[in-house]
Amino acid sequence: MEFNGLPLHPLIVHVVVVFAPLAGVGGIVYALVPRWRWALRWPFVAAAVIAVIGAILAVQSGLWLENQRHLQSLPGMATHAYRGRILRWMLIGFLVPTALGAWFLGGPSPLISGAGGRRGVTGVLAWGIQVLLAISAVVVLVWVFLTGDAGARTLWGQ
Repeated sequence: MEFNGLPLHPLIVHVVVVFAPLAGVGGIVYALVPRWRWALRWPFVAAAVIAVIGAILAVQSGLWLENQRHLQSLPGMATHAYRGRILRWMLIGFLVPTALGAWFLGGPSPLISGAGGRRGVTGVLAWGIQVLLAISAVVVLVWVFLTGDAGARTLWGQ
């Protein structure tokens, strides 16, 4: 998988490196700041979906690159590949609290028309969704860092 003679993996990885943290930070803010939900709802969901698509493509292009360039023998490559596969599944799983949050958590809108604001669930269900969303967002942020760090250390050392 190449684009203009360059391996596609380093290019696609940047999609994940940008959108997974955006989705993670968006998830934390969305869970904890109800007054911003009206503005964050769709950008947050879009970032999570783009991160998933990027992760799926990054794993596929990474496997191709690893086999094409015979990179299996590099120290740390197995760790990076393992973390990349786990990250893909984490991001797919992160779509669940993302969807639950976008669907069930409401918040006010500062607009005079009230556009974007909506009533959501309250009580234990809302609290549970907020906690699930915030915790899973933190896990995604940590795992993105660990995966990228393993890849960088594999190729660039130290």
